[in-house]
Amino acid sequence: MNHRLQEFLSSRAAVVLAVAVAMVWGFWSAPLYDLDEGAFTEATREMIASGNYISIYLNGEPRHDKPILIYWLQAGSVHLFGLSEFALRLPSVLAGLAWVWALFAFARRHTDQATAAVAALLLALSLYVGLISRAAVADALLNLFLALAMFDIYSHFQRPSRTLHARVFVWLGLGFLTKGPVAVVFPVLVSGLFYLSYGRWREWSRLAFDPQGLLIFLAIVLPWHVAVYLDTGWAFFEGFYLDHNINRYSEPMEGHGGGIFYFLLVAPLIIMPFGGWFLLLFRHLREALSSPLDRYLWLWFFSVLAVFSLSGTKLPHYLLYGMSGVFLLMAQYRANINNPWIGFAPALLLFALFAALPQLFGHLAGQADRLYEQTLFQAGAERLAGWSQVACVVALILTVAIVFLKTALWQRLLLLGFLQASLVAVLILPAVMEVLQGGVKAAALYAREHGKELVLYRTFQPSLSVYREQIIRRQAAQPGQWVYMRVDRVDEFLAQPSPYRREIVFSQPPATLVAIEDKGSE
Repeated sequence: MNHRLQEFLSSRAAVVLAVAVAMVWGFWSAPLYDLDEGAFTEATREMIASGNYISIYLNGEPRHDKPILIYWLQAGSVHLFGLSEFALRLPSVLAGLAWVWALFAFARRHTDQATAAVAALLLALSLYVGLISRAAVADALLNLFLALAMFDIYSHFQRPSRTLHARVFVWLGLGFLTKGPVAVVFPVLVSGLFYLSYGRWREWSRLAFDPQGLLIFLAIVLPWHVAVYLDTGWAFFEGFYLDHNINRYSEPMEGHGGGIFYFLLVAPLIIMPFGGWFLLLFRHLREALSSPLDRYLWLWFFSVLAVFSLSGTKLPHYLLYGMSGVFLLMAQYRANINNPWIGFAPALLLFALFAALPQLFGHLAGQADRLYEQTLFQAGAERLAGWSQVACVVALILTVAIVFLKTALWQRLLLLGFLQASLVAVLILPAVMEVLQGGVKAAALYAREHGKELVLYRTFQPSLSVYREQIIRRQAAQPGQWVYMRVDRVDEFLAQPSPYRREIVFSQPPATLVAIEDKGSE
């Protein structure tokens, strides 16, 4: 069994199966989540509706969070397949698949087929990678371009090539159009430190400031920046580069702060169930002194860790910018991962958590002070009870059985990766998204079916606008309109004096629709 399992886990078939389960399976089925997916996709919908493919708007107001590329790709997909979760998420899914393939191809070129397959499996089966690769946001696309740039930089270091050198600037330009300066900062920083560590600073300087490469970069980046300036002036530059880059780095935004050790604590969690494997990898840091590849990959990880540890705003997915190389390091030293307690403890805790979710949510529902949280936790407890909990308990039993298999530790951890990806894609993620967003989607479709214009009351859920196919603002409602609100705002809204008759016409927690009618129409 050990030989057959090793053969399978070192094959392309295993990689294909991993991406099919973790990234592709049912990516179109869950409702869009707020705020991130809702904001991106509603901005794309408004782009298509207005015919303005230069400036980005959300709810009719300028949106300066990200550059244009992800919106163009989503818009192109919508034109091909219609407005749906499938079309809106497809660019991210394809970016995730390309990201896995890029790591596989790079690892195969610089190590061997088996190591390449294991590295690709680690990337595809890691918890957070699977989540962002099936979400209609910019993160999978940015990680793809970052990885491609970093891979080509190292390949050029080993065997200089004008094609590779030019290609780096293509990836930098496309990454910049996806998420701005972060796509350039890390390739420049890591490559500079790497070349400097070998005393090749002047060579790096010549490559980094190569006129032909800079022209390629500008040819990709500059046209849209000129176009958006001509359309809206300096508004995007001030909003994106000053606010969403400089200010976001200098101070926490939207409550996303954290201490200096935030990312060291987050790292094992975002790559579950491989958190223990990751921790055991640090015993091999000394190999970076003698191995150029190891040195490059560790510099990549620690550069991202250092830069974002000093950032005011901290979000878990920031660390993924430096994890592609870590997966290759983990694959290289897989045979040396020999501490089962550290290796399996994170995975066992995670599967135990999955099995106990109904009871955990039930407890949280009893502890929550606000009706909104009570409603969601109670719905989650009910949604994951019964056969869903049985499936999670079975998965926990299988986890324990895998722990005691007579095969290499790394092989057992990869089997847990397949089990986790299957459970998340088939059961956990659809259940959670249905609880959080099912009512929102149903309310929007109900209003669209009845041809009613919506307004918002004390909430902001842009996915509602996507499904209703209407810009929905927070404003006083007029007769004939319906008001969307969360379940915990209903009593407050109905208690307010009003010259109009109000009636609840739809309720599916956490969403409620209240019709506004002139009293004279009774």
